[in-house]
Amino acid sequence: MRTGFVGLGAMGAPMARNLHRAGLLSGVWNRTAAKANELARELGCKAYEDPAKLAADCDIVVVCVSADQDLRDVVAFMRAGLRPGSIVIDCSTVGAATARALHAELASIDVAFLDCPVSGGVEGARQGTLAIMAGGDEPAFRRALPVLEKMGRKIAYLGPSGAGQATKATNQIMCAGIIQAVAEAMAFAKAEGLPLERVIDTLGQGAGSSWYFVNRAPFMARMDFPAGFRVRLHEKDLRICHEMAAARGVRLPVVESTLEEYAALIREGHGDEDISTIYRHKSALFAAGGPGPKS
Repeated sequence: MRTGFVGLGAMGAPMARNLHRAGLLSGVWNRTAAKANELARELGCKAYEDPAKLAADCDIVVVCVSADQDLRDVVAFMRAGLRPGSIVIDCSTVGAATARALHAELASIDVAFLDCPVSGGVEGARQGTLAIMAGGDEPAFRRALPVLEKMGRKIAYLGPSGAGQATKATNQIMCAGIIQAVAEAMAFAKAEGLPLERVIDTLGQGAGSSWYFVNRAPFMARMDFPAGFRVRLHEKDLRICHEMAAARGVRLPVVESTLEEYAALIREGHGDEDISTIYRHKSALFAAGGPGPKS
């Protein structure tokens, strides 16, 4: 299947590379043309100037952009080139309502739309080991599976349009709680004067371990937070969770407290760092708490 890729950011570019390795990638498009041109030169594929022309040349178009309006704009740009029977796979994280609206819009021209958000960070995007959560029409999902399998290790069909995004929202709530807990635990360990690298190695094998502990506690130990999952992006995702919960008359304490933390981190200039930078605030709790053993 001829596959195009739209959106070549920290996640999209390595996902596109994996499709190229599988012999599926026909071309790429990015709002910043220089990124598309650079990747096209690297991979030997075509960089399109117009997403509609890319769509016209492809059976499947994978999209990975930052926000709901970005996705709506991309679909609008592509629409003239989309052909009946083609599939749009959206790997962005957006609201379930946006996914359902685009599914209905493209169904009117006999184009399938799958909401397929991903989890696993930039590491998973590079290694092709992402978890992919799919919503939409099941026959379209089955047709798209050979493409999805080149980008992820765990691919699950969750139900009709919007189900993938609702599952991703569930994941983002979990991430919020876990990164808060990991940061608090690491701040506590530091205040107790423990050897942080050995703590990570030991507790990484214990009942309290998690992907975030194993992969992000080392950032905290080094006080170095290279962009993996940026604060600004998780903040955007948690606002989606907040809105979805609010529609049901519910406030989620973990979501609300993490949004407050992220708002402060963004004000302090840390919005483009990995979310593990929340450790800055947790370690400051102990610094403000008076004397005690320090590492």
